Order: sequence, then structure tokens, then C-alpha cells
Amino acid sequence: MGLFDFLKKQELEAIKQLNSQLERYKLISDIELEAERLKKDLEQTVSSKIIEIKNVETEFNSLNSNYQTALETYKNLRKEVSVFESKLDLIEFGIYEPVYDFERSDDYRAEQNKIIQLQKQMISSERAAICRTNWTINGNEAKGKANTKRYIKLTLRAFNGECESLIAKVKWNNVNQMKERIKKSFESINKIGESQTVTIQKEYLELKIKELTLEYEYQSKRQKEKEEMRAIQDEIREEEKAKREFEQAQKEAEKEELTYQKALEKARKEYEESTGEKHEKLLAQIKKLEIELKEAQEKKERALSMAQQTKRGHVYVISNIGSFGENVYKIGMTRRLEPIDRVKELGDASVPFQFDIHAMIYSDEARTLESELHKAFVNKKVNMLNYRKEFFNVTIDEIENKIKEIGLDAEFSRLPEAMEYRETKAILEKLNTQVTPKTIDEIIAEEFPNSLKSI
Repeated sequence: MGLFDFLKKQELEAIKQLNSQLERYKLISDIELEAERLKKDLEQTVSSKIIEIKNVETEFNSLNSNYQTALETYKNLRKEVSVFESKLDLIEFGIYEPVYDFERSDDYRAEQNKIIQLQKQMISSERAAICRTNWTINGNEAKGKANTKRYIKLTLRAFNGECESLIAKVKWNNVNQMKERIKKSFESINKIGESQTVTIQKEYLELKIKELTLEYEYQSKRQKEKEEMRAIQDEIREEEKAKREFEQAQKEAEKEELTYQKALEKARKEYEESTGEKHEKLLAQIKKLEIELKEAQEKKERALSMAQQTKRGHVYVISNIGSFGENVYKIGMTRRLEPIDRVKELGDASVPFQFDIHAMIYSDEARTLESELHKAFVNKKVNMLNYRKEFFNVTIDEIENKIKEIGLDAEFSRLPEAMEYRETKAILEKLNTQVTPKTIDEIIAEEFPNSLKSI
């Protein structure tokens, strides 16, 4: 091989290696170009998506704005409609806040009459409704004034008629609603009068609102006075029952005392004349009669003392879980000689189950003790409007702790027996789960064999 051939061969090898390297670097270059291309595509996609998101956000904000506007419109329309609907809507109009604070219902009526007189004065002085234009008819000013007066009269008659109707209908669950209806009527009639430039004055509207307020508060006060009178009458009836019981107990005790005295005198006389074994028997009989005579005398003294001292009595704590659920207790007072009789009366017909007694506390100041307990749990009353409803949503521990705090030592029964309620539940469970149909009497006979015997 010559030098030329050798050099030629070397050149070819070099060219081959160079081509190989170029191919390798070309691959790297293609990757970089591809990466750049993918990067640009990704940036375009991200940019496109950002634009889409912004469009969606804009659309959402627009829809939300439209929704809020529509919601506000709905609420306003709902309120407009509810003003003319006769239904309870305390949430919309709020709880009524008293304006006046008179002691007697007659004071409310007297104040209302004053307000009505002020309305009449405004009408007679032509200040209730005014016309802002001096109208003329065919150039005649007098005819224009006469026509204006007739229009004002019709306007006031329409407004007064509407107000009288609403005031007559006012009651506890619509007083605020009726105020809104009077205001709405005021606005509507004034809007109709715009063509004649006739408007009812705001001062006259305010007098009508006061008249309605006084009417409501008068009715409310009258109801409270009736409740108070009913409470006094109930208390008088309870006192009369207690008095009759004391008198009856006193008579019976006096009768027993007389019987034992006669028996004792007879036994003592026979004792003086007797001897031996009969003598010993009579002595034992005399001792027994002396004890019974003493008990009868104590019983008479107790009945007499209870009748004379009207402050004495028993404060009771009772529950009825079948009627009112758990942790609801009635705290009341009775002066009856047998206080349990009062509890039995409470459970006779007004509730489906009998009451359970948790405490029966004797006190020389029973009414004061009852009042202290009621004040202690005033924020836990079941009925916040009627003070005669002596039910409280408390625990037996709270009542017992308050009694101890007052300084009294009373025995409490914590678990209510609730016999009728529990047996009723058991019967209902049996009825709901039985496979073979049975009558209620059959179930009672199986579950509570002693119940039918007691009936």
C-alpha cells in the first residue's frame, strides 16, 4: 500500500468519525428544538386556560351579582306580600316591644282617646291632609277649593277606614304586621293623590300608629288582668278547700276526743270497781285510751293552727315525664291539710298521666318559699308569658341545691316512678313487635298481671 492510499484511508476514517459525531449532535439538537417547541405549546395552553378561567370568573361574578339582585328583589316582594297575608311571621317583623307601661287597662284606653282627639283636631284644622296646589275650575278659585276639600275628605275617609279595620283586627301575632299595613296604606293613598298634589301628613300617620299600639297594649293588659283575676279566684278556691278540710279535720278530731274522753271516764270508773286480772286489763286499756286521746287533741290543735295561720303550707316539686318529658318540674304551693290530694287533682283530667312527687316541703312561710324558687329559676320557665304556669326546665339537683341554699333540709326523690307512662310504653312496644295479634287487655294481663286486679 502506498503513502497516498494510506492517507486516503486515514481521511476516509476521519470523515466517517466526523459524520458519526455530527449524527450524534444532530440528535441532541433535535431534542432541544422539540423541547423548545413543547415549551411554547405548553405556554400557549396555560395562557389559553388562564383566559378561560378569567372568563369563567367574570361570568360567575356576573351571575352572583344577578343572583344577589334577584334575591333582594324576592325578599322585598316577599315582605310586600306578607304585609297583606294573615299569618304568623314573627321572624320577618320581629318580637313586639311594648311602648307604654300603664298600670291599668283603663289608662291605655284613656290615652287612646287622647290620641283620637288629636286626630280630630288635625282634621278640623285641615292639617291631617294638605293640597300643595291652588286649583281652579274654569278659572274659579272658590270651586277649585271646594273640589280640593272634597278630595281631601275622600282621601282621609279611605285612610281612616283602612286604619279602623286594621286596628280592630290587631292581636299578639300581627301587631307589627298591622303597623306595616297602615304604613303601606299611607304610601298607596298618597301615591294616588299625587295627581291632585294631595298628601296625608306623616304626623297624622304617627297618630294612627299610636292608636293601633295603644289598642294592642290595651287588649294585652286586659288579658293579663283577666289572668291575674283568674289566679286570685283559683287561690281563693284553693283557700276555701283548705279551710273546709281544716274545719272537717277539726270536727273529726273533736269527735274523736269526745269519744276517747267518754271511753276513758268509763274505763277509769270500771277500774276503780274492779279487782284481779280485770283490774290489770282495764289499766292497760286506760293507758291506750290516754295515748289515743292525746293524739286526737294534737290533731285538733294542728288543724286549728293550720286554719288560723294562712302562711303555713307545703311547697311541692312534681314531674310528669309522660306528659312533659324529662327535667321539667312543676313547683307549686298548697295549704291543704293533705297536700298529696292537691297533686292528685292536678293529674286527674288535664294531663294523660299522673304526677310524681319529688319533694313535699312544709314551711311556715310557704308562699315566700314558693316565690323564692320561682325567682331563682325565672329564666328557665317553660312558659315565659304566663306566670301562672309553674313549670321549669331544670334538673332535680338545681332545685335541691337552691333549697339547701335557702337553709331548708328537705328529702328528695330523684327517680320518677311514672308507672302509668312506663307500663304504657311497654304495652306499645309489645303491640308493635308481636307476631300473633293480641288485644290490649291480653297484653296487660301477660305483662302486668296486677294491673287488671287493681282496676
